[in-house]
Amino acid sequence: MPNFFTEEHELFRKQVRAFVEKELAPNADAWEDAELFPNSVFKRAGELGITGAHYPEDVGGGGGDYWFSVAKSEEFARIGSAGVSMGLLVQSDMATPCINDLGTREQKEEFLRPALSGDSIAALGVSEPGAGSDVAGLRTTAKKVGGDYVINGSKTYITNGTRADFVTMLVKTDPDAGHAGISIILVPTNVPGFSVSKKLKKAGNWASDTAELFFEDVKVPTRNLLGEEGKGFYYLMQNFQSERLIGSTSSIAACYRALDRSVEWGRERSAFGKPLIKRELWQHTFVNLYTKLEAAKALTYKAVEQYNDEKYIRKTEVSFETTKLISMAKVFVGDLSGEIMDTCVQFHGGMGYLEELWVARAWRDARLFRIGGGTTEVMRYAIAKILGF
Repeated sequence: MPNFFTEEHELFRKQVRAFVEKELAPNADAWEDAELFPNSVFKRAGELGITGAHYPEDVGGGGGDYWFSVAKSEEFARIGSAGVSMGLLVQSDMATPCINDLGTREQKEEFLRPALSGDSIAALGVSEPGAGSDVAGLRTTAKKVGGDYVINGSKTYITNGTRADFVTMLVKTDPDAGHAGISIILVPTNVPGFSVSKKLKKAGNWASDTAELFFEDVKVPTRNLLGEEGKGFYYLMQNFQSERLIGSTSSIAACYRALDRSVEWGRERSAFGKPLIKRELWQHTFVNLYTKLEAAKALTYKAVEQYNDEKYIRKTEVSFETTKLISMAKVFVGDLSGEIMDTCVQFHGGMGYLEELWVARAWRDARLFRIGGGTTEVMRYAIAKILGF
């Protein structure tokens, strides 16, 4: 496999690793128990230039390409808490890319720059209680009244939702126009009518806050419209590519770490007179999983290469071919991560089912990737459409 990482990328990787090992990983267990990590983590990541490394310098970023974000996501796997990683990646790779792509200079200064510096916290508002993966079925409306949009509705499964300073939010600006009636609006949370309905308790990713949000006659100025009115669905499909891609690179790194740690444990754990990893059954099992993971990484890196070429080098929109590869990577990595984490639990036996061991957390955290950012079923449907089925 070609090496896509330059010396500059590797220096950045070392910086992220030092941040993770010194400031994040030692606190992961406490943050999991608290089901929240401090807001100061966003600020610290911004100060170190980690959040905005792959954003242009004129918005407060580091001016790097997408491989900087890949390196960051891979090092975040060392935190030992997918919840912390999730919160930080929503900030850098999910709620903010479309602001950089579509935003006016004023919007970038008001929303993007402080998000990259960690002075504000961002959330992405897409899913709704009655819609889920059916983005076109959302019901939250934004009616233009004078110089404002008046927003009514609710959002759910919103990472960073309990503490976000703003939400990059999908709304219906024309309820009768279907896909063409959807827009994206930047919604501050310090406005009358906004409330956090409840914090949701999840099966995994405990350290990230996930909320249901409510909007009752929330007024935001029309200047907060991102891009053109009625093109929000198309914009979101472009934005989803970054979310799905960074999710794949994160999951692959977590899988490598889980396999490595399991094999090391198997060297020390004896069963019936020899180390567990010396048993032929387990040797073959891990060989197969490492092989599949190498294939998953090759597919994902190919998708990253094309995404980086289109978005960062040629400054074009994401093509159908790249969208297909990203979707295939998400499906393949999602299924494989489930297989790997389940095998690691089985390999540890009864100990693997105890919360006090890292593998139980890794197992439950990994389950989200087949749901978040588009379910595996939705991904397969999207790939089928691109292939012309």
